[in-house]
Order: sequence, then C-alpha cells, then structure tokens
Amino acid sequence: MTRRVEFDAAVRRGRRAGRPTLVAHAYAPQAASPALAGSPAPAALPASAASPASAASPAVSRVGFVVSRAVGGAVVRNRVARRLRHLVRSRLQQLPPGTLLVIRALPPAATATSAELAMDLDAVLRRLRLADVQRAAP
Repeated sequence: MTRRVEFDAAVRRGRRAGRPTLVAHAYAPQAASPALAGSPAPAALPASAASPASAASPAVSRVGFVVSRAVGGAVVRNRVARRLRHLVRSRLQQLPPGTLLVIRALPPAATATSAELAMDLDAVLRRLRLADVQRAAP
C-alpha cells in the first residue's frame, strides 16, 4: 500500500489494536470481514484511490507500514520496516480478501527482537479477528 487515501481509509475507518511495539489499523472496504465493519454500511474507497494493481485484483489484501523518526535513525527505521515486512509476508494469505492493513511501529520496536515483533503482530491480528494465527516462529 503506497497511496495516502488507502492509509487514511485504514486508519480512520478501520479498527485498531495495539501492543507495546506496534499498532495495527485494519479496514475491509467491501465489508469482506464482518469483524472489520466499522459502520453499518462502510463506504468504498473513492474512485481516485483505485490504482492499477487494485483495479486488476480488487480482492487482494494490501499492507502498509509507518515507521516514524521517533523509532530511530534511518538505519534503525529501515531495519524495523524490513523485519515487519518479512513477518507480514508469511501472514498475508491469512487476511480476508480486500483488507487494508496499516502497521505502525512504536519506539520500542527498535530494540525488540524478531520473536517479540512476531508475537505482537500475531496478537494484534488475533485481536482484530483478521486471522486465526498461532504463535509462530519468526
């Protein structure tokens, strides 16, 4: 996920769950998952938000990452983003189709191990009822 409209939809219309190292925001525009329906009739993304990738396969789940300067310097932020991308990659198929997921790293993510990040990610996915995730090794 790279477009601001998609990030805004997930953060403003979706559900939120947090742990010490990260916060996740999830939104299903087509109400693919009743657990994610923030309102009785969630509005779809604006037509301007439709990207070529989403037009070709609208049911593909998309994930975006936010790693702010509060987490650390550029090297630390990139390391945290790489680790989160790796962890989400193995869990992407478990998400309901069409889900928008934003993972926001918090400052403790800079010093967390991959196992701690994996446990926190699994916990927020369970809390958002996105996947029946077992505690997996990183």
